Amino acid sequence: MKRNVGYTWHLAELMARHGLHNTTDLIPLLAERGIDLSPAQTYRIVTGKPERVSLHTVAAICDIFECEVADLVTFTATTERRKKPTADNVLPLAGGKRPARAHIINND
Repeated sequence: MKRNVGYTWHLAELMARHGLHNTTDLIPLLAERGIDLSPAQTYRIVTGKPERVSLHTVAAICDIFECEVADLVTFTATTERRKKPTADNVLPLAGGKRPARAHIINND
């Protein structure tokens, strides 16, 4: 069985709950904690679903909003079950006969 792991990033909602509506409002708060991000980088971590964020940045965000990591990101995992082929997937052969086996003839 295959496990599908995903996550939901909640930084924009945290900011809105604390009255921060512009991504640039976060820049000086992060800078106070030693995190220097450009406006473009800040925009991406607020509005997107970041693939890589340093733990130092996550810790700074949690400090800014006085929250836990679970408030910033929620994780999901589901099990993908393989579908077994059913008789509906099998097509009958014409005339009910199997094709003849091919024979390779070497013409050397």
